[in-house]
Amino acid sequence: PASFKLGTHRSLLIASVPEGDDKPYKYPVMYRGVDALVLNKMDVLAAFDFDVDYFRRGVEPLNPGLAFFPLSCKTGEGLEAWLDWLRNEVREYVSGSSG
Repeated sequence: PASFKLGTHRSLLIASVPEGDDKPYKYPVMYRGVDALVLNKMDVLAAFDFDVDYFRRGVEPLNPGLAFFPLSCKTGEGLEAWLDWLRNEVREYVSGSSG
């Protein structure tokens, strides 16, 4: 379904550190057309050979300006920024000012 618009207001991709930093290069269609990208499990970054800059370089040409949220649900790192984005999206949708 990544290749098809499903009538959603916003679309989100959740990736995680253990999946590897090569996913945008292997599965580019998944990263095109999404409105936000959450990179979860940042708390285990040191345990994996995951290069956040390499990951982002793979995403940027596929979806320039994509809202990107590195976070850890375990530690709470980055969670507030992600929740702020969600709250803003809901507020805009309810007020009718979003696209």
